[in-house]
Amino acid sequence: MVDATYPLYPTLAFLGFILALVPLPWHLKAWNSGTCFYMMWASLACLNQFVNSVVWHKNAVNWAPIWCEISIRIMMGSSVGLPASSLCINRRLYYIITSSSAAVTPNEKKRAIMIDSLICVLFPLIYIALQYIVQGHRFNIYEDVGCFPALFNSLPVYFISLMWPLLIGCISAVYCTLTLYTFARRRLEFSRILASHPSITPWRYFRLMALAMTELMLTMPLAAFVIWLNATAEPIEPWVNWADTHFRYSRVEMYPALLWRRSSIFVASMEFTRWVVPACVFIFFGFFGFAEEARKNYVTGSRKISSVFRQAMSIG
Repeated sequence: MVDATYPLYPTLAFLGFILALVPLPWHLKAWNSGTCFYMMWASLACLNQFVNSVVWHKNAVNWAPIWCEISIRIMMGSSVGLPASSLCINRRLYYIITSSSAAVTPNEKKRAIMIDSLICVLFPLIYIALQYIVQGHRFNIYEDVGCFPALFNSLPVYFISLMWPLLIGCISAVYCTLTLYTFARRRLEFSRILASHPSITPWRYFRLMALAMTELMLTMPLAAFVIWLNATAEPIEPWVNWADTHFRYSRVEMYPALLWRRSSIFVASMEFTRWVVPACVFIFFGFFGFAEEARKNYVTGSRKISSVFRQAMSIG
C-alpha cells in the first residue's frame, strides 16, 4: 500500500527538529524555562518521528529493537512533556499578570525554573516508568510509521496513561482563562507590570499566550479522541493480574500497512498522533521564528558565520 505522506512527512519532521531549536539560545538567556522545555520536547519528538518514518518506510521489520525501546519512551514522554511545558508557560503568564510591580529576584527565578523542571522533566520520567504497568509487550511496529507503544487496553491504562494529557490540558485551560480574565481587569497596568519582568516584552507575552492557547486547542481534542478511540475501537479487557498483563512480554508485534490501514478510525488516530508533533513545532516557529528578536539573532549569527568563513578562506 502506497504511503501518501512520504517523503513529505519525514521532511517536515526533520525541519521541525531543526526549527524547534532555532529560538532556544535567546529563550535560555531570558530564563524562559517552560518555553525552553517545550522546544526541547518538540525537537526530540520530531527527530524520533523522522527516524521512524524513514527506517520503517515500506516495511515492518524489527530492524532496531534497542532504538524502538528508546523511541516508544520518547513518544510517551513527549505526550505529557509538551502539555506540561505548555502548562508551565500558562502558569508563568498568569503569575506575571497577577504580580506586583516589585522586581523578580534571582532566587525567585531559580525557584521558578526548579518548579518548571519538576513539571516538565521529572513528571514525564515518572510517567514513562509507570507505563510498564500497562505495557502488554515490548512494542509494536507499524509499516510506514515505525515503533509504537503496546499498551494493554484495560481499565488501568485510562488512569495511568490516557488521562494525563487531558488532565494537564484542563489545568492549563484554567490558568489560561484566569490569565485572560486578569489581563482584562489589569490591562491599564500591563506596561507597569511587565516593567518588573525585563526578560519579557508585551509582544513576547502575547505570543506566548497565543502559543499556549493554540497548543491547548491541539492537545485537548487529541487526548479526548485517543481516550474515545481506545474505549470504542476495541473492547476494554479486564485487568486480571500483573502476570496476565505481561504474559509473553518479550514479543514484538509487526503490522503491515495493508493490515493496519483497514480501519479508517485507526488510520485517523495514527496520522493525527504523528502530524500533531511537527504541527506544534511549525506553530511555535510561526510565533517566535520571525519575531524582531529572532531577526536580530539571525543577522548576528549570519555575521559570525561570515566572519569565520572569511577567516578560514584567508588562512587557506
